[in-house]
Amino acid sequence: MEGIRDFFAMEDFNEIETPLMVAAPGMEPNLSPFKTVLHDEKGNKTAAYLVTSPEYPCKKMLAAGMEKIFSLGKVFRNEEPYGALAGTVMAHNPEFTMLEWYRAGVDYTKIMDDVERLVQYCYDAVNGPMSMARGLSFDNWERISVKEAFAKIGLDLDQILTRDTMAKAAAGKGYDVAPSDSFDDCFFKIFLSEIEPALGIDRPTILYDYPIQMAALSRAKPEDPRYAERFEVYAGGLEIANAFSELTDAVEQRRRLEEERELRGKHGKDQPPVDEDFIAAVGQMPPSAGIALGVDRLVMLFAGVDRIEDVMLFPASEIFNN
Repeated sequence: MEGIRDFFAMEDFNEIETPLMVAAPGMEPNLSPFKTVLHDEKGNKTAAYLVTSPEYPCKKMLAAGMEKIFSLGKVFRNEEPYGALAGTVMAHNPEFTMLEWYRAGVDYTKIMDDVERLVQYCYDAVNGPMSMARGLSFDNWERISVKEAFAKIGLDLDQILTRDTMAKAAAGKGYDVAPSDSFDDCFFKIFLSEIEPALGIDRPTILYDYPIQMAALSRAKPEDPRYAERFEVYAGGLEIANAFSELTDAVEQRRRLEEERELRGKHGKDQPPVDEDFIAAVGQMPPSAGIALGVDRLVMLFAGVDRIEDVMLFPASEIFNN
């Protein structure tokens, strides 16, 4: 933690404190926030959620005029596996530490530079310059686009950017495709089996420019709106970070959140309200970029261990005797 804060102090960032309990969490279809009930002194009840990310408050701060900010603290995600048998990789815990940082006036390429320097800085502080963890050297990162990664397995991503063409590509590679499978479902049948396992093995890898259907909260590439300015970081078999050039179109942001809210309902998940203050903030934000990095996974990488519980004093597998 000290090394992280030192790095951002050198970069003239301001650390901000964000709430752990909110009325409207994120809408990511694959995430399940912890839900509780807030009671006031008169017995009134209000639904409340533990945050899955500090992203919404951070973007509200950007809209308020702050230009370089970071948040370092706990977040919570339910309905994910925790605990693992010896010899297996397990990088989930319902409570974990997340680092997010944002810069106004830049795009995602600046955040790529940041994450490379931050990881090297923290590792050098612990282990000395030019050290290695899990067989990785941190002074020679790889940057590869999703399109380039698909080309390595014989697929032209430009030609399979619809649900039907992606489904055909997945079926052509021997994967079972159901009529109900979405574009994302078909994409991940290929990606998780043939692309992700090869990422970040010899050196940390930044995988960038995802199909626009997978934009999340990122903006489209101005020169090719079929793709989004989004990247993820892989190292030593772990996905440790997710980053964007931020979307600043409030109308488009509302459309995406409503679409995700509907999808959550189809999957039988809770449908929290849309955060109207967040929507307003998106429309007021300057051009910006930001990233979320899993600190516990970074420590796993540095320590050379396969289980997140090995870098936590009180993992859920021990607290709840799973």
